[in-house]
Amino acid sequence: MRLALFDLDNTLLGGDSDHAWGDYLCERRILDPVAYKQRNDGFYQDYLAGTLDLQAYLAFSMEILAATAPAQLDEWHRDFMRDCIEPIILPKAEALLRQHREAGDHLLIITATNRFVTAPIARRLGVRTLLATECEIIDGRYTGRSTDIPCFREGKVTRLKRWMLENGYDLQGSSFYSDSMNDLPLLEQVERPVAVDPDPKLRAEAERRGWQVLSLRD
Repeated sequence: MRLALFDLDNTLLGGDSDHAWGDYLCERRILDPVAYKQRNDGFYQDYLAGTLDLQAYLAFSMEILAATAPAQLDEWHRDFMRDCIEPIILPKAEALLRQHREAGDHLLIITATNRFVTAPIARRLGVRTLLATECEIIDGRYTGRSTDIPCFREGKVTRLKRWMLENGYDLQGSSFYSDSMNDLPLLEQVERPVAVDPDPKLRAEAERRGWQVLSLRD
């Protein structure tokens, strides 16, 4: 069975779920709508520029998970899905997932965004296999720390190779869809790399290498 790999943010979604979660918390004044938003926006610009200090960002973004009871987090996330994620689910992305599903491919979302934010989104999209940055949980509560190798840049390659070894898959006939130059290490590994609504650096790289460039936006 071939693997069909998908980045999530700005690929299957018409926006960034990690950044949107921070905005959601600020708009509801769960977190400081000025100070937190300013830092959240700054980290997002660093990500777009390819200069993100991932560990600093994870410590910042996961602090709210440790400070909040799981039941409250789940309630917030249900509202977040309804108000922030549903409007940015792209019909063409759902059609692409359906196309690969009907072709018999194994669908896998691989994302740097943490599992708390992304697991419900993957379920909504009907994708059972999710590789994401992991959130540490002890005694049923988040600690505010990440665990395992962050699913970011070369970390995506490492996490995917481990998953393939454990589950009996390889990259023969594989595809990977991504918008970001941060995903170049994994795009270079698959047989069919596809740049989806790519950032300028990835677009230039895709054109130089003759990779397919695709838009899922209306």
